[in-house]
Amino acid sequence: MAILYDSESRIFRLHTRHTSYQICVDELGYLLHLYYGRRTEQDMRYRLTFLDRGFSGNPKEKRLDRNYSLDVLPQEYPFRGTGDYRSAAFCMENADGALSCDLRFCSYEICDGKYRLSRLPSAFEERTRETGSSEKAADTNGKPGDVQTLKITLRDAVSGTETDLYYAVFESADVITRTAVIRNGGGSAVTIKRALSLCLDFPDGNWDLLHFHGRHTMEMQPERTPVGYEMTAIGSRRGTSSHQHNPGVILAARTASETYGDVYGCLLAFSGGFVCEAERDQFSQTRLVMGMSDDQLSWELKPGEALELPECVLAFTHQGFRQLSLLLHDFIREHVLRDPYLKKPHPVLINSWEAAYFDFDKDTILGIAKEAARLGMDMVVMDDGWFGGRKDDLRGLGDWYVNEEKLGGSLSGLIDKVTKLGLKFGIWIEPEMVNEDSFLYREHPDWVLKVPGKDPVFARNQLVLDFSREDVREGIFRMLCRVLDQGPVSYVKWDLNRSIADVYSLKNAAGRVRYEYVAGVYEFAARLLERYPGLLIEGCSGGGGRFDLGMLYYTPQIWGSDNSDALDRVFIQNGYSYLYPVCCVGAHVSAVPNHQTGRITPLKTRGITAMAGTFGYELDPGKLSEEEKEEILRQIRAYRQYESLIREGDYYRLSDPAADGIAAWAFVSKDKTKMLINYVQLENHGNMEVKYIRAAGLSEELIYISDTDGKRYEGAALMYGGLPVLPPGKDYAAGQILFTAEGAQDR
Repeated sequence: MAILYDSESRIFRLHTRHTSYQICVDELGYLLHLYYGRRTEQDMRYRLTFLDRGFSGNPKEKRLDRNYSLDVLPQEYPFRGTGDYRSAAFCMENADGALSCDLRFCSYEICDGKYRLSRLPSAFEERTRETGSSEKAADTNGKPGDVQTLKITLRDAVSGTETDLYYAVFESADVITRTAVIRNGGGSAVTIKRALSLCLDFPDGNWDLLHFHGRHTMEMQPERTPVGYEMTAIGSRRGTSSHQHNPGVILAARTASETYGDVYGCLLAFSGGFVCEAERDQFSQTRLVMGMSDDQLSWELKPGEALELPECVLAFTHQGFRQLSLLLHDFIREHVLRDPYLKKPHPVLINSWEAAYFDFDKDTILGIAKEAARLGMDMVVMDDGWFGGRKDDLRGLGDWYVNEEKLGGSLSGLIDKVTKLGLKFGIWIEPEMVNEDSFLYREHPDWVLKVPGKDPVFARNQLVLDFSREDVREGIFRMLCRVLDQGPVSYVKWDLNRSIADVYSLKNAAGRVRYEYVAGVYEFAARLLERYPGLLIEGCSGGGGRFDLGMLYYTPQIWGSDNSDALDRVFIQNGYSYLYPVCCVGAHVSAVPNHQTGRITPLKTRGITAMAGTFGYELDPGKLSEEEKEEILRQIRAYRQYESLIREGDYYRLSDPAADGIAAWAFVSKDKTKMLINYVQLENHGNMEVKYIRAAGLSEELIYISDTDGKRYEGAALMYGGLPVLPPGKDYAAGQILFTAEGAQDR
């Protein structure tokens, strides 16, 4: 059993293959966190210490026992109002205005299967059983298997408010997911001011927070910050998870490295604002809390109502960042992504954006398509500019009808011509946005998020539609369906090109708009997928502005960055690799000089870099030389050869590009018989030193044969001795080497 409860000690034990998580209900009914780490059967209550700590208050039942204080005890779901002055996971305002509650243990339930959320995405147990959400706020699907669910109910006696804490244990995946549902079981309304999904308390240790900061066109830059005696906080108030901070962090022991040390991965499945706080208290205890942002949160919870919180995915290993990445990659592939091309050839697409921007017509798209077909690509995508009066980013957004004058005919006619070339067809949309200069805005000015009496904040000359409203979502959905019904559209690129500033809805209280907006986006995406089975949606928010597990549940790949420069992409994609598998990171080969940086890099280098993602093209093939077209033919043949290894194999970072002057990574098959090493030389100097790349993930005893020169290498030699890479002799040289275990060629 993955979850056990000892009624005598009142300890819950949650076990995966290699980890244990322990929770204790203490004598007062408070839920204490005992342990999360390497697997053990030991009762971990011995780790609790009770000392008289000055200025740390005591509950009434312990007012004469100064050794007991929630200000210093490790807790599972700390809340404001108990004398605990560290970061709280929960804060509630009662009907009388008091910011206080007292959540005590009420009951528990252990079920086979995985709980489900009704309005928010959550990891699923088995892909074949992924049929949609439960009608209840949270429920288990009731089938015995590798996953079990623990539900612990805490209750505040004064208000009647109850908190159901949910834990799902994915035993073989070494992952635990957490969420909570807040329910008002009392007779008066309460107001939720903060409701986070996760708290982890550590009574000792020196810890670092590895988080991923960035900006538009330069996302996912790792920063390792010591957790000190001050609050370390990251998050987003932008209404999306943001380019600035990703809602995935790693808490690492100070001595942890790529291959050694205790590391905890925490990924939030939420696409709106979030917060993550880490602090070391006065007694050197560390607390990490994470969940949706409480910025502008004021959720009136009426009697009988419930509020679901986003799910958080947890993984632990004592073997450093590399092993943590492997655990998270496998879990996301198997339990989050719903990719219609799972374990099937993935379409190599070409997108019209950097080829033509807004300046295209039918002949432009068909010209791109004809060249794409000759080069062995699978899909052409018509980007922004096909609808309404859209000829720049000043007008037309929201008018989701085909501009047949621009396309020289119907969309169905264009799709038919593209599909006759043997290609699939894809299209760009931005359903959550509108320009003032549009028919939609003139007809429905009340549909936008806009504060009455105040001029709205514009970004990219567009406003945000109020997706917290069902009528707004329904109106946009019907318009887009009339477009998508015109022919076999295989792919949709769903973009979002601004942050949310004006938080006001005509139909939802301001304190719940941000949450309702995100839930509305999920509902809209679910309807699209239900109506168009097999549709591949690529998420995008100016690149990585909404790259999180919540969107990945509906859009199994997300454009990694609007920056397609191969050198910058090395660093961006390296950051993503800590948390997310490459099969969900949108990456394309673009033209040079690069449109974002002006940098010129070899076409071979651009291809190798894009193969650390979904792989496609973002250029005008009609402007390529014959030599460049031959190189693209080689790239696509190579990608087809390596595709299953890239998308399903284990990913290994083999260098630190910020420090080593070379970016190197590898894909290794699960049976360890194949390895694809990729590298990009980031430096070029006179009389340079030789770089060595040390492989990873191989079998020490097997002999591996290189496809470049036929040489034979022992696995141990490749991993411990390394492979020399000679000085490049030119800027940004790159290479790929496939190693196949001796005898595996015939399997």
